[in-house]
Amino acid sequence: MTERDLDDPKGLIRESYRMEGIGPAECRSIFLDWALSLPEGRDSGTAISGLLDRYGPAAPEHPMTQVLRDGQATMTTPRRRGGWRGRARN
Repeated sequence: MTERDLDDPKGLIRESYRMEGIGPAECRSIFLDWALSLPEGRDSGTAISGLLDRYGPAAPEHPMTQVLRDGQATMTTPRRRGGWRGRARN
């Protein structure tokens, strides 16, 4: 398996760019399936960057390009996880 194949092991992103009339909702659904199918240990941020480099320039207005950009921003923005720890309780 090549490095490029590791970014899209099932070819889901590649196929989404080939679909006529695909919309943002379908792209988000495909993106979720793609994210769940990444090989264990594969960095999703690196994979998204690779996919944007590969497909983004040729299809800047495609809804999947925007979904990948959104995913890239979400993956690189640290978010606090957890429950009530550190919060004042009433």
